[in-house]
Amino acid sequence: LPMLDFVARQYAVRSSEGYPIVVDTPRDFTIGIEIGPGFSVYFTETEKGIIADISRRASRSDARSSASQMKHGGRPFQDRRELGADPSDQTLRNVIAELMTHFNQQPGIIHITDS
Repeated sequence: LPMLDFVARQYAVRSSEGYPIVVDTPRDFTIGIEIGPGFSVYFTETEKGIIADISRRASRSDARSSASQMKHGGRPFQDRRELGADPSDQTLRNVIAELMTHFNQQPGIIHITDS
C-alpha cells in the first residue's frame, strides 16, 4: 500500500481529473491503483497466493505482432499473473513499474474510440 500511495502522489499531476485512485478493500483481500482510465493494477490474495490483475491499453507499435494479424491501437488489454504466496517487494515494484511504463507510452496510441 505505501508503494501505491507513492505512485498516486507522483501521478496526481499527470492523470485525468479524479485519478489516480488507490483501492484498499481488506474485506475482499484486494489493493490496487487506477492511474487513469484503462490503466490499473489490482493485487488480490487467494488460497494459491497473490494474483496481479493488470488493465491497460495496447499500443499500435508492437514489434512482436505479425503482418498477418490486424493490430488495433488503443484496444483494452487484460493481464492476470500469479505472483506466488509471498512475492518480494521487487516483484511488486516491477508490476507497478510496468503499469507506469504503459501509461507513460499512451501518447503513442493514435486513436481511441468507442465504436
